[in-house]
Amino acid sequence: MGFSMTGRKIDTEGCQGVRFKNVTPEVFSCMKKKLQDYGIEVQSGNSGMLEGNGIVAHFSWDGEANLVIEIKERSLNTYCGQVSGKLKAFWRECQGL
Repeated sequence: MGFSMTGRKIDTEGCQGVRFKNVTPEVFSCMKKKLQDYGIEVQSGNSGMLEGNGIVAHFSWDGEANLVIEIKERSLNTYCGQVSGKLKAFWRECQGL
């Protein structure tokens, strides 16, 4: 089934690639700050790992407009929709800068 009793689920479906458009450098740095304020460590640079608050994800930004965040691991009580919803909320907030 893909579920384990360790309290974490390795994702094979559902969490693949949350995509964001219109991510300017300002929006990107705003999103990184919001993630850090939320308790998620973000590696510096345009791509790398996000980790914290029960999730492990990889992010990749093209330096101009397109950001993709792929959730690799999450705690069992965290749903993909919750994570992508939170990311999208940060994106919308940052769009309004």
